[in-house]
Amino acid sequence: MAQPDPTTVDEYLAAQPAPMREALDRVRAAIHTALPDSTETLAYKMPAVEVNGKAVVYFAGWKKHLSVYPVPAGDAAFEAAIAPYLAGKGSLNFPLKNPIPYELIAEIATRLAAQRAGH
Repeated sequence: MAQPDPTTVDEYLAAQPAPMREALDRVRAAIHTALPDSTETLAYKMPAVEVNGKAVVYFAGWKKHLSVYPVPAGDAAFEAAIAPYLAGKGSLNFPLKNPIPYELIAEIATRLAAQRAGH
């Protein structure tokens, strides 16, 4: 019997295998540290972090990697930092077999929130 879709971020994370859950918990913490006034919800069946009621960053666990969406704009140094993780137009993929750059994910969240505030 199929599991029902999660209705909260906690349920989403609880349904993940242990290594992925641990990585996603750290992603969640990094994002909330970078965006202390943020809230969270599920959108598109994945965790979404909102600022002022607007989703700014999404994250999800897959079989062998976790993803962060969307990809923010940045200067040349930032573009170089995220280049190894680019996977398609709007996605950054972080393989679980490699160390996850949580500080970079926090910077991504900060940039996305700033860009969203500018719209």
